[in-house]
Amino acid sequence: MPLIIGLTGGIGSGKSEASKRFAERGVLVVDADVVAREVVEPGKPALMQITAHFGIGILDATGSLERGKLREIIFSNSTEKQWLESLLHPIINSEIRRQLAGATSPYSILASPLLLETRQFELVDRILVIDASEQQQLERASKRDKNNEGQIKAIMETQLSRQERCARATDIIQNHGSIDEIDEQVEKLHQLYLELAQSTATPN
Repeated sequence: MPLIIGLTGGIGSGKSEASKRFAERGVLVVDADVVAREVVEPGKPALMQITAHFGIGILDATGSLERGKLREIIFSNSTEKQWLESLLHPIINSEIRRQLAGATSPYSILASPLLLETRQFELVDRILVIDASEQQQLERASKRDKNNEGQIKAIMETQLSRQERCARATDIIQNHGSIDEIDEQVEKLHQLYLELAQSTATPN
């Protein structure tokens, strides 16, 4: 399988912006958040199991998962959180593997906010962390998601600390300034990853 880069960072750190810039350079980006939504779409086995466990009150009028309701339940009940994770993580990982296996670009990106908190890091060759200060994370996430500061802090507490995340990184993008600064760093890393992909490619 071609070189796989794991892209991660805390809420509001700029993962989506970095992912977009790698994708613009023709790189396959598999987004774990997108996969997590896809596996619980109406008609999927995972949603049927979730509904059987939590009841039909977890669905909206169209039969789709009410993610906000589910989030409230699992944030206040560690047993239910554990049950949900034991159901979804293997399904999500299997779908991520399937998508990565279909890569046609020289290397691919697995973008995941919980890359290091779950076992998803085992799927990648290098870990790229998008780093931003906690204050910047709060400001960006508040503006983007219209969540209150308390909700964002609660999400941040479920993620690794900034220090732990950076300590486990192979590469780091500093996202403390403008978007242009991200692009410059992405371009440098893109060139590095192309070289690495070339050197690790299996000859025919």
